[in-house]
Amino acid sequence: MNRFPLWKNALILVILAVGFLYASPNLFPDDPAIQLAGSRSSVVVDQPILDRAIDALDQAGIETKSASFEGKLPIIRLNSAEAQLKAKAVVQQALGDDYLVALNLAETTPDWLVALGAGPMKLGLDLRGGVHFLMEVDLETATQQRLEVYASEIKRFLREDRIRYRAVNVDDEGTLSVRFRDAEARDAGATRIREEYPQGEFTFRSDESDQGFFVRLNLSEQRISELESNAVEQNLTTLRNRVNELGVSEPLVQRQGKGRILIQLPGVQDTAAAKRVLGATANLEFRLEALPDAGRTDTETFRFRDSPRQAIIERDIIVTGTQVAGATAAFDENSRPQVNIDLDGPGGRAMNRITRDAIGRRMAVLFIEYRVVNRYQEAADGTVETLRERKVEKSIISLATIQSALGNSFRITGLDSPAEASELALLLRAGALAAPIYFVEERTVGPSLGAENIKAGTLSVVAGLALVLLFMLVYYKVFGLIANVALGLNLVLLIAVMSMLSATLTLPGIAGIVLTVGMAVDANVLIFSRIKEELARGLHPQQAIAGGFDRAFVAIVDANITTLIVAVILYAVGTGPVQGFAVTLAVGICTSVFTAILVTRALVNLVYGRRRDLKTLAI
Repeated sequence: MNRFPLWKNALILVILAVGFLYASPNLFPDDPAIQLAGSRSSVVVDQPILDRAIDALDQAGIETKSASFEGKLPIIRLNSAEAQLKAKAVVQQALGDDYLVALNLAETTPDWLVALGAGPMKLGLDLRGGVHFLMEVDLETATQQRLEVYASEIKRFLREDRIRYRAVNVDDEGTLSVRFRDAEARDAGATRIREEYPQGEFTFRSDESDQGFFVRLNLSEQRISELESNAVEQNLTTLRNRVNELGVSEPLVQRQGKGRILIQLPGVQDTAAAKRVLGATANLEFRLEALPDAGRTDTETFRFRDSPRQAIIERDIIVTGTQVAGATAAFDENSRPQVNIDLDGPGGRAMNRITRDAIGRRMAVLFIEYRVVNRYQEAADGTVETLRERKVEKSIISLATIQSALGNSFRITGLDSPAEASELALLLRAGALAAPIYFVEERTVGPSLGAENIKAGTLSVVAGLALVLLFMLVYYKVFGLIANVALGLNLVLLIAVMSMLSATLTLPGIAGIVLTVGMAVDANVLIFSRIKEELARGLHPQQAIAGGFDRAFVAIVDANITTLIVAVILYAVGTGPVQGFAVTLAVGICTSVFTAILVTRALVNLVYGRRRDLKTLAI
């Protein structure tokens, strides 16, 4: 009476075997490690660089487990978290600013499990640790950049209206100065500027000196506040897009204070790439090459990247990377890397307006990068202090002749490698930063904090599980033992599914597991109570078993569906930890229904199903 067909037993065994297989990688703890990468995609980390890092660690007396290229990532495994932190400082000082040294946790999963697609469950920032960045937006530069755009606009409409001016400059104090030949031109220019910009945008004043007649403009306090706020918000959006490009589970990217942004990336494997992509403040400016008779005040000289060649470029900016709507890496007809660019509407119109009158001239693509350079000096007490200097690097990556008027779509050539083209396309696609951004704080949530959280969470699961197991064993005897075995299998399946889905486990997720333990027993309690009721009605034990499982099925499904709906709603409207709890709860519901209805009955069938002379049940 109480027997499953062979195919159903086989299916249960296969599911359990797969569950054990994909849950097993979680038994292998990660090694503390450091990872090396170039500060730019064009800087390659090869074996000699890895050897330099190993030599530096040997000289510092830091013991390593191994050092090799794992895939394409150069990884140095260490024995402890303390050694990991020391190794990072030593290797960074030895290699210099052209290389990034990032903390990492290297997996120890056996290769045969990896080949089957099995991997450990991802742990959140509060459990495993991860990357913690605090970044500061350079608000002063954001205002200066906007003033440079205003300067280019003023030059354009003064030329269009044939108002004669001598120069338009922005000084370090944030003053935009327009110099005219005479008072009449100055008055006409001031009137035209006031017409162009809304009231309250600038404060105006006019003066004159031996150098000429001036109109000086300063942004109003309200406008400066708006520009700074917009710069932070745009950088926030851009960084979120970059994090999404990295594919990080449950990241945290939020504004902190006036001009700072907090980023937490739990369980990131390629932390060096994350730092390079997030910290990259690369932007582009498209400018025309200066004509031979151009005035020196309206031009700038830049060198080509990785080349001593130089070119004289106009100060006027046609468009910038902030106006890029799309970017993809590709190859030209000679198999050289390039980036295909799509501009937004205003950017496309500006590009067309300038280039249609500049056919035959050359247009430069200026690559701008804001970097923090580390300088090391020995303090009086013998310790080494790290000094950070902000540095702006501008170089030409392309200088090509304009063959015809350009519009919304064109391409950038002159890139060093496909990797550089892919990274530049990623940065532009994710959105250019509105202002430079610098790392103020970089750290990882150390294994000590993670270990404490894991210990506390594990203790809660074990305590809850032990109490449930004890209650079931005492109250339901043999059936309680069967329920306990099913409950253990339920946890294995839960961990396996979480690992297969690459879900991130956080402390709220552990709370979801604890709740799942209690809910999984609810189904068994319903079934066993039904069996007792059937026995009290005088039914044969085999009939009571069948009736208990059949009649409890509807109640179990109804109760778990309502909870599953709540979990889906929590995931849909929640963020971060709430979503982690919802995922764990939803997966736990599905596995607990499977183990309560099928696994528990299969075990009961194994114990009692073949006994025709059964008189009583140990329940």
